[in-house]
Amino acid sequence: MAQPRSTPVEDLIRERLAPLNPTRLDIFNDSQLHAHHAPMQGKEQTGETHFRLVITTAAFEDKRQPARHRMVYALLDDEMKRDGGIHALQLRTMTPAEEAAKEAAKAKTGADAVGCGKDQA
Repeated sequence: MAQPRSTPVEDLIRERLAPLNPTRLDIFNDSQLHAHHAPMQGKEQTGETHFRLVITTAAFEDKRQPARHRMVYALLDDEMKRDGGIHALQLRTMTPAEEAAKEAAKAKTGADAVGCGKDQA
């Protein structure tokens, strides 16, 4: 399976978050949705400024959301402070157990919905 095409800042995010040993790291580059904002039109802009990240890692065990977010922000600190760097970051952070529970609940809800549909037919 081919690797998804990535950009320089996405590659940098992957590199910087590697110490967390994520079992899942989804990067969504939403920069194009914000390109019309005045602060995003500076000549130093890379065009990569707004990201959503979904991160699953055991490193988040026994930590609340604010602590998890601080861990991520600390790893991306230089890029966040750099003029023209990351301007906005939306985070969804989970442990492997939380992700598994979410997937199980999703599967159960889907199975229940299918069952309800069959009963109504």
